[in-house]
Amino acid sequence: MSESFIKSPMSNVIVDSITRFWLMQLSFWAFLCVTSYFSLTLWYGEGGFMHVGHTIIQALIGLVMSIPLVWVCMKIWEKPYVVRFTIAIGFILIISLIWTIIRMKLFMWMIETDPLWPDFGGWAFSSVFIFCCWTGVFHGMRYYQLLQKEHEIMLKAEAEARQEQLKRVMAQTVARDTKIKMLRYQLNPHFLCNTLNAINSLIECEEAEKAQKVTVQLSKFLRYSLDHNPDSKISLDNEINALNLYLEIEKTRFGDRLQLDFQIADNARSAHIPSLLIQPIIENSMKHVIAENENGGTISIKAMVENNRLVIELSDTGTGGSFDKSKLSSTKGRGIGLKNIDERLKTLYENDYVFDLHLLPLGGLKTRIEIPYECLLQKG
Repeated sequence: MSESFIKSPMSNVIVDSITRFWLMQLSFWAFLCVTSYFSLTLWYGEGGFMHVGHTIIQALIGLVMSIPLVWVCMKIWEKPYVVRFTIAIGFILIISLIWTIIRMKLFMWMIETDPLWPDFGGWAFSSVFIFCCWTGVFHGMRYYQLLQKEHEIMLKAEAEARQEQLKRVMAQTVARDTKIKMLRYQLNPHFLCNTLNAINSLIECEEAEKAQKVTVQLSKFLRYSLDHNPDSKISLDNEINALNLYLEIEKTRFGDRLQLDFQIADNARSAHIPSLLIQPIIENSMKHVIAENENGGTISIKAMVENNRLVIELSDTGTGGSFDKSKLSSTKGRGIGLKNIDERLKTLYENDYVFDLHLLPLGGLKTRIEIPYECLLQKG
């Protein structure tokens, strides 16, 4: 009986302890004893020891007889409500009939009174009413336990889901940071290779002083790169300062062939952008415009804030050649630098960014970057 009560056939999980069941049993039948004594026994002026004893004994017998009713209720718990109701009422009537006969005979034996069988209907009605109340209390307690257990399962599932979501977010963050670092670290070897080739060219041309100057400038640029986390964001103003370190190297190489046009709006200078975002674009212009054009060219940078978004436009005068944007995914065309930028922006901003390339009428390439405006408060 106890195992049937504490294990739910519906959910097959433990929903309560044996102690709680017996507490409910004792409380119900104790309440019946007290109510019966004060509402019936004392009402008829029969407060003697035997009457009290009969009240207690009939309650104990009723408690014992309710145990088979528990077993029946648990066996039919998963049945349709109509079936459950019909079977339960049937067993209540049977147990009530048996309990009525037992307590009437017990009363006649203990009190030594005349036969009470003419009053059988009244005794039977009270028995049926009592066991119906007991069944109602049992079902109420049962549903309450199931509700509590389902609530606990729901809370546990929600906690596990939150924990799983947190793990997923952490894993995505780690993967995102790792990807950003990989993309960002990719820039230095690419840039370093080009610069070392330039230094080698200066040495072959016996321009040792220029080669030495470029080497020192390269050291400063790499130092700046090492001092900034690859997955961090910096102000556009700091990005321009880093860009100037790079351009000092290029000015040493190209001299007056390199012309610059910077137009940076004041409110754009504090904008938050990925570190070394612009340098690869300028590097491509150096390689495909300045280096290939005998007269050099001009590289322009414009930055402004429009509709709470940072817009950066970079353009060069070009060499009259063509550029296929589809080559962005290959190492041809304008190279891996632009592909790297697109991947970094996609990782950081998902779909909330614009990275657009198109040719100018004179053959130059114009690059437009549009990202959410995040203001970085500068210190000092």
